Amino acid sequence: MEKKGFDDLVNIMAQLRGEGGCPWDRRQTKDSLKPFLIEETYEILEALDAGDEKGLKEELGDLLFHIIFMARIAQEEGSFDIYDVIQTVAEKMIRRHPHVFGRSHVSGPHEVEANWVRLKAEERPDRSLMDGLPRRLPALMRAYRLTQRASKVGFDWEHKDQVWEKLQEELRELKDAMQEGGAEKLGDEFGDVLFTLVNLARFIGIDPEDALRRTTDRFAQRFRYIEKRLKEKGRDPHEVSLAEMDALWQQSKGEKGD
Repeated sequence: MEKKGFDDLVNIMAQLRGEGGCPWDRRQTKDSLKPFLIEETYEILEALDAGDEKGLKEELGDLLFHIIFMARIAQEEGSFDIYDVIQTVAEKMIRRHPHVFGRSHVSGPHEVEANWVRLKAEERPDRSLMDGLPRRLPALMRAYRLTQRASKVGFDWEHKDQVWEKLQEELRELKDAMQEGGAEKLGDEFGDVLFTLVNLARFIGIDPEDALRRTTDRFAQRFRYIEKRLKEKGRDPHEVSLAEMDALWQQSKGEKGD
């Protein structure tokens, strides 16, 4: 097949949305595409986690297609087109990298991040540092990014031991709330523990969303191992004791080397 370029993909989208195009594509709106954008992004993360380069290539293409799809709908509405999107982000990247495209100099990545925050604030002086992160982001990711932003202007602990001490304090308060009862108070204290754990992750260089996703995947893999071994014996998880399932759990950890 002839090698396709960016403009070819834009034209394919125009044909799908045009007269005689695809009924499904013609019916879509910006709102109806939102779940697909989220789904494609998570499929990219799965391909990255699996080290699947072929899958990554395909999923990046799917996301690019949905971006072009969204821009096409905006073009039909008379708002902007995909080339306006490219122009906007290109101008932004040049503006926010004066050490590359201008004459300023930086000492390293930390100064680049600090300059990025400053330049962004200068562009939109009426906005808070807390603005701009969607509330629909996964909660751990949003907490990480918000505290990261605050840290750029010095609103942060000085070292990880202070965060660890804060975590112990929050755990004690959670324990007290468990004894006192009250769903709202308990939820607040539990949230404080999670929020402090996010800060600790940031201090020790761990992405909490990624860490929890990997742990959740391991849990699912090990539980599938339990189900598989029980099925081989003609047994069902509902019929066995916790001790027997735990023994298989430990066995699964041994076979995986962890």
